[in-house]
Amino acid sequence: MAITRVHHLNTASLQTLSVLGQHLVCHVLLLETSDSGLVLVDTGLGSTDYLDMPARLGWEFAKVYARPTVDPSLAAIEQVKAMGFDPRDVRHIVQTHLDLDHVGGLSDFPEALVHVHATELDAARRRDGFRARRRYRPKMLFAHNPKWRTYSHGGEPWMGFEAVRGLAELGDDILLVPLFGHTHGHCGVVVNTGDGWLLDAGDAYFDAREIKLPERKCGPMPAFFQLIVTTERDNGRVNQDRLRALHADRPEIDIFCGHNPFEYLDLVEKSGGTPRGIGPTRRWKPGNRRIGSAVSAEPAERR
Repeated sequence: MAITRVHHLNTASLQTLSVLGQHLVCHVLLLETSDSGLVLVDTGLGSTDYLDMPARLGWEFAKVYARPTVDPSLAAIEQVKAMGFDPRDVRHIVQTHLDLDHVGGLSDFPEALVHVHATELDAARRRDGFRARRRYRPKMLFAHNPKWRTYSHGGEPWMGFEAVRGLAELGDDILLVPLFGHTHGHCGVVVNTGDGWLLDAGDAYFDAREIKLPERKCGPMPAFFQLIVTTERDNGRVNQDRLRALHADRPEIDIFCGHNPFEYLDLVEKSGGTPRGIGPTRRWKPGNRRIGSAVSAEPAERR
């Protein structure tokens, strides 16, 4: 199997959460392959989420700390159809983790094989503690009886990371990289595009400056949000350090996270796509685009 084309999709615009004057996004990959159909990396918010957000996502997410814009056209299935694909051609979904804002579209692709770390699926089934009960939504995860394919701790080293492995039916062009911290079984997903490597770091960080500047920086809003939602803070910090080292040693690898709007804009434009669901806050300033992409060490204002 080979990756023949990469599409960068944004499936939500989170109105309460922002960085440097841009609302956070829900960045999803759609991969065209030579012989394995279409592959999604995460699904973001799905069509059912947009029908009744409080019921599906919880009142707090829908109305308080995220407040996604109600735009059903952002659902991955709608963007897949708009590109001229049959949603049934999505044969594989690779999940970085199972938080509600990453799995809403699972039920839109009920026949797809869903790849996830076994530790993460176990955590989602157990829902131990207040934080787990808020982030893992059983109806979103299990009501449509998805086809799970889980992976344990085995694997090989890859560029400073351990227990990295290819995925069933997908070969070694898509790799699962344990990045535990945000959740117990959180992973990154590495994609060999043929022209280079992409590393989707999921929610291992939120502000590109945490990873891509010599001196770690993070805006106050994403920093506070990470403090609240991170399950294993020590592991999360270790894996951020590994990502920092990888970026310093191999800057040609495109590392990005699931919610940063600037990384999404850079990658969708680089791939020849059209950005969707991007909107500035009242604190937006034109120079923030370069700062938010962490291509400059110049100081950034606080939001």
